[in-house]
Amino acid sequence: MALPFFYIATYDPGQQQISLDEDTSRHIVQVLRMKAGEQLNLTDGKGHLLLCEIAAEHKKHCEVTVREAEYRAPAVRKVAIGISIIKSSSRYEWFLEKATEIGIAEIIPLVCQRTEKERFRHDRMNTICISAMLQSQQVWLPVLREPESFVSVLDESKFSGQFIAHCGEGPKNPLARQQQHGSTVILIGPEGDFTTTEIELALQKGFMPVSLGDTRLRTETAGVVAATLLCLV
Repeated sequence: MALPFFYIATYDPGQQQISLDEDTSRHIVQVLRMKAGEQLNLTDGKGHLLLCEIAAEHKKHCEVTVREAEYRAPAVRKVAIGISIIKSSSRYEWFLEKATEIGIAEIIPLVCQRTEKERFRHDRMNTICISAMLQSQQVWLPVLREPESFVSVLDESKFSGQFIAHCGEGPKNPLARQQQHGSTVILIGPEGDFTTTEIELALQKGFMPVSLGDTRLRTETAGVVAATLLCLV
């Protein structure tokens, strides 16, 4: 049976004793009823995997001892998704969960001209990503940026592969057939799609228009399809 997997915000390589936060301690001691001497895994979401042993089973500040420490390098391909905020928080959370499980490196919540909701609970959304990372037993947490305007993302993009998925007119290449790059970003629009002006701006900045298939997808579904094609295919 796999060992329980938990998150710590910071870890200094070489650190031997770690005091866990209250929420994690409570889950270990009161929910899982783990005792001193039992083992668990910790990760800081930055590549470190720690095999630890419970030294003191306190429900508010459980103490663990690091028995083994391993560093796992990030994936060779760095994939980022700039995806519009949508009205339904639960659907956006679903996207964050699935994109994290798939292995996305960076998520940029976009504010586009047709974005209908701009309120974004970053702390809660980041917690969703952490839970998905632990559930899928990964050691790299995707970078979840604060919401940014569509134009600012275009201006700052430094990825070697730049794609935009939209439903407007004009030629598009299937994303599944595109050459893989060391670093790639794809932009996914809001429920009303990108405006013609936004699409033209992206093309001027060197973004390639791509299609995700023959059907019209919801924003969050398009994000998951794009993540799968770029990370796993």
